[in-house]
Amino acid sequence: MSRSLIKFGHLPETRTAFFLCDIQEKFRPALTHFEQILDTSKKLVQASKILKVPLIVTEQNPKGLGKTVSELDISHAHGVYSKTKFSMVVPEVASELATLCGGKLECVVLFGIEAHVCVEHTAAELCSRGLQVHVCADACTSRSQEDRLLAFERMRQFGCFITTSEAVIFQLLGDKEHPCFADIRPLIKTISPYTGLAANVSKM
Repeated sequence: MSRSLIKFGHLPETRTAFFLCDIQEKFRPALTHFEQILDTSKKLVQASKILKVPLIVTEQNPKGLGKTVSELDISHAHGVYSKTKFSMVVPEVASELATLCGGKLECVVLFGIEAHVCVEHTAAELCSRGLQVHVCADACTSRSQEDRLLAFERMRQFGCFITTSEAVIFQLLGDKEHPCFADIRPLIKTISPYTGLAANVSKM
């Protein structure tokens, strides 16, 4: 896939990584649409495993906020990194950037919490390093809908694609004849749950 297609939002399967940001137990009662975001994140995590797309996971201050929620099977992740920095790009993750996808990483699919803090800080840092970032809006949330939606707008302004989990999965497949299509089909058979975005799409 050419750089020009990547520029227009295409995701090359062999040059893309998934970044799962801080979906931890203590956030569960505090964040809007948490359970729906979790359902959509499960779909992305499973897709990364099926398609063998590298997965990087971080946990913000896990001693205080708990580990990644048990519903997410992150056993195939390249690494699970604890942090206090808001951006996921801690030194260990920065080192991974040079080796992911055989050193040919070009695109990152980013999802998690909170949209206006750790997700946004991560997106900005990844963009500054020359990577094309796709933020899955239906798998990101914040405590308030206002912070969430304005974060998407800011991320679009500095160069991210604001997308959905299903759009990402189909971009990676590229063709119904993809050898993993049958394994992916159950993930896309059910529409992702409503997360409060539809009523605000015209404003984004």
